[in-house]
Formats: sequence, C-alpha cells, structure tokens
Amino acid sequence: MPWDLLGILLIVCAVACAVGFYKFVYFLSIGYGFAVAAGGITTLIMYLVNPSATPLWIMLVECVLFVCYGARLSGFLLVRELKSITFRKTDVAKDTLNKNSEKKMPIFVLVTIWVSVAILYTAQVSPMLFRYTNASVDAIVPVIGFAVSVFGLVLESIADSQKSAQKKERPEMVATKGLYKICRCPNYFGEILFWTGVFISGLTTYTGAGQWITAVLAYICIVYIMFNGAQRLEKRQMARYGDNAEYTAYADKTPIIIPLLPIYHLNKKA
Repeated sequence: MPWDLLGILLIVCAVACAVGFYKFVYFLSIGYGFAVAAGGITTLIMYLVNPSATPLWIMLVECVLFVCYGARLSGFLLVRELKSITFRKTDVAKDTLNKNSEKKMPIFVLVTIWVSVAILYTAQVSPMLFRYTNASVDAIVPVIGFAVSVFGLVLESIADSQKSAQKKERPEMVATKGLYKICRCPNYFGEILFWTGVFISGLTTYTGAGQWITAVLAYICIVYIMFNGAQRLEKRQMARYGDNAEYTAYADKTPIIIPLLPIYHLNKKA
C-alpha cells in the first residue's frame, strides 16, 4: 500500500471538505464534490511530478472525470442552496435547511464526521492512485470503467435537471416524468453507476489485500449511502404525499432506485 501518497491524498480531501465546519451538512454535499475533484487533481500532480508506466491519457481521463463530477455536484448544490426559490419550498430543503441543521454541534462530533468522510472520499478516489503507483498499463478495463462512469454522470445530471424543471411546474408533487418514469431516484442510480465505473476501472490494477479492501469498502459504502438516502427521501415523501392517490399509484409501480429491479419501497407502508 502506498501509505505516504494515501496520506497526502487524505490531507487534501480533508482540507477540501472542511467547508463542513461552516455548516455540517456540507461535509456530505458541497465538501464531497470539492474533495473528489481535489483528489483527482492531486493524484494527477503526483503522476506528473514522478511519472510511472501508466499511460498519461488514462490518468488525464480519470482526473477529468473526478473534476467534472465534483464541479457538477458542488455547483448544482450551491446553485440549489443559494438561488433556487422553488427548491427552498420543497420537503428536501426543509429537511436540510431546517432549524435543527443550524444548531451548533459539539466540536468533537464535527471532527469525527470530518475525519470519517475524508477517509471515505480518499478511498473512493484511491483506484486512480493505485493505478498510478502500480504502474498498470492495460487500457481495455479502464476504458470500460470510464464509459460506465460517464454514463452515470450524464444520467445523474439529466435527472437533477428534470427534477428541478418538474418541481417548478408542480412544486406540490414529486417528479414523475422523464427518467423518473423508470425509477424514483434516477440521480441516486446515476451516482451508483459513476462509482461502479470507478471501481471497474481499477479491477486490473488492485494489488494485495489492502488495495482490494480499500476499493471494495469504498464502493460498498457509496452504494449503502445511496440506498439509505433513497430510504430517507421516501420516508419524507410518504409523510408529505402519503394521502395523495397520484403519488401512491406512482410509488407502487415505479422501482425506487434501480430500474427494472422490483424494489418499490424501502420503508414499511402505514
């Protein structure tokens, strides 16, 4: 394991997501995007300072993917947070921007969250670092992984755009058109696809138990976080729209997160 380089990457990710000390939810949102982008750039700089046999174009493509991911996520969240009046009237905004979220948290809790997410973000970016340090030269598997990540990123971007547009038209109802016809959380599905691609891109480079454990745990964590997020979102929607026949019919026939997978609810219906 390249512990020294992982340590540098951890420091960079920690600094990038430290915006969470301003508002703790930023550790998991805006700071998340910052950390992923910064992690990709840092790894590329490591490569440029001390090149390995890994082709430069592979490192560049993966760096661009991480920067695009981070810029899209943090940019979207900043715009949604600061400018979208429609969003501020939705249940999501009320949940994330309510008075409880503004309460000062004990510093030891903030530090614990900060360290935990910094470690997670480092692990998520680690496949790129492992490819560089292992000097892997194969291209087919990375390209397949990159293609999956690009598809996931595009899907996630379109889903967020469609949701914003539909909430402007009908702020009293969840999004049900476009990608929301195939699953209720296509943005979360896109997130899973993006990190699936990142994991796949490193399949031919992971060496030793440490690298495999780091990559696998990071992937499992992000999938769990997405399903947990979908479960919490559904709980809020059930509380708000549970008596709405249109919402109930939509939720009962539309998979919650994975298209074609007949999992419709992650919470017990009342």
